[in-house]
Amino acid sequence: MHALLRTLTGRGGSRTRPTDRRTPGPSPAPVPARGAPGALPDHTGPVRTQYSPSPDGRPDPGEIVWTWVPYEEDPRQGKDRPVLLVGRDGPVLLALPLTSKDHDRDAAAQARQGRAWTDIGSGPWDRQGRPSEVRLDRVLRVDPAAVRREGAVLPPDVFRRVTDSLAQHHGW
Repeated sequence: MHALLRTLTGRGGSRTRPTDRRTPGPSPAPVPARGAPGALPDHTGPVRTQYSPSPDGRPDPGEIVWTWVPYEEDPRQGKDRPVLLVGRDGPVLLALPLTSKDHDRDAAAQARQGRAWTDIGSGPWDRQGRPSEVRLDRVLRVDPAAVRREGAVLPPDVFRRVTDSLAQHHGW
C-alpha cells in the first residue's frame, strides 16, 4: 500500500516519468501565448470572399486546414480544429469553423444562441468520412503561420454555396 501511495503522490520510489506517446495527426495544439500566432481576435464586418486554392503547401482561401481556434468564452484557451478559409484581410486569413456535429437536430437552440450553420458534406478533411457543417456567425482571423496542416480543397460549387450563405446570414 505504501508503495502505491508513493507512486501516486510522486514521493519516493522510482523517479521515472511517463513517456510522451503523442502521435501526429489532428490532436490539440498547445495553448498559444497572448499575441502568438493563432490568438487573433475574431473578424468583424463584411468579408470579401475569394476562392484561390493552390497546391503550393501554403494555406489559401478555398482550403480546409487545421489551426488553433480560441474558445469564445475564454480566448486564452482553445483547441486545434478544422476551418474553411474563405478570404483574406491583409496578411491574415479569414476562416469559418467546421464541425462534424449535426446542428440540424438542435437548430432552434442554435438560433437562440445566434449560431448559424450550413452543411458541406463529407470529404478528406475528416478521417472518419463524417458529414461536416460550417459555422456562419463566427469569422476567425488566422495567421498563416498558425496553420498546422492542410486538409483538403473544397469544391468550388460547395464553396460558393457557403459564401452565399455567409453573405445572406450577415446581410452583406
